[in-house]
Amino acid sequence: MGRRRAGLLVGDDSQAPVLAEFLGGASATEEFLDRWRLPGEERSQVWEERFVETMYVPLGERAWNDALKSAALDAGDLDRIVATGTHARAVKGLTRRLGAAKEAYVDDLSATVGNTGTAHPGLLLASVLDDASPGQTIAVIVLADGAEVLVFRTTDAVAEHRVSVPVVDQIATGDDGLPYGKFLRWREMVTVEPPRRPPPTRTAAPPSVRSEDWKFAFVGSRDRSSGALHLPPQRVSWQGGAVDDMDPAPMADVPATVVTFTVDRMVYSPSPPVVFAVLDFDGGGRLPCELTDVEADDVAIGDRVEMTFRRLYTAEGVHNYFWKARPIRTPEG
Repeated sequence: MGRRRAGLLVGDDSQAPVLAEFLGGASATEEFLDRWRLPGEERSQVWEERFVETMYVPLGERAWNDALKSAALDAGDLDRIVATGTHARAVKGLTRRLGAAKEAYVDDLSATVGNTGTAHPGLLLASVLDDASPGQTIAVIVLADGAEVLVFRTTDAVAEHRVSVPVVDQIATGDDGLPYGKFLRWREMVTVEPPRRPPPTRTAAPPSVRSEDWKFAFVGSRDRSSGALHLPPQRVSWQGGAVDDMDPAPMADVPATVVTFTVDRMVYSPSPPVVFAVLDFDGGGRLPCELTDVEADDVAIGDRVEMTFRRLYTAEGVHNYFWKARPIRTPEG
């Protein structure tokens, strides 16, 4: 369970290798009604798309021309173009008038993942960077609450720092989709009988801060003398008894194997039943963990899994996130 988000790390080479440098950009706004949602409403409303197209296309052209001028480029200089927005018709109308090569436009992934809203420009940019070559120029066009165009040039680091699972492979390895009834239940758009167990209490802020490396980054500890791995991190080693002699052990990208599991149909959960498993991580480390993206009847000892950051539950208006394990899938299934 979780909302759609995209995160981009912005900085210079002193913090991390820069994959794409910002060349220039521009934005344009106009006061008109296109999409709106009142506070507390579950669904947004949209105005008729023919009108929205007539408003967004001039805005997009203005931002596009200003961005190219800012980056000292012409439309023909761009190797890849990401174009997205909350109104598909307006995006298509704009791209026909920009003078860029048709083959420069990248797949907007609407046929596979739909439109992920705020996250979508970041998702598409990440997909482009997955297979980009050094020295390529990339434009990102976003039509939502105005028009914005950002222009980047990839660096040599883009060829050296590839992600382990590109965006297209993540999409290809997904399941058949979320059943509509479950989607409505998760979004609390329909009322269902609650689990017959006491609901969880809200997560507390002080312990979350004290253990933020474990909670948010899944970092354990490894004993320097014996190499013993501790999940969660500990001060005292289980092997040898060394005290406060640990190195951080990032485990978020380390795969694991299911050594035993149980299916719990009684515990509180927004998506019962809950499958709990004991995991052995490659290179050491054992942890009891909830599985996600699985059918209870399909889980088996020996299954290979990877970690994923998910929402556990919401209590008293506070969302509690932690790590779950999901099956490792390949594009071939």
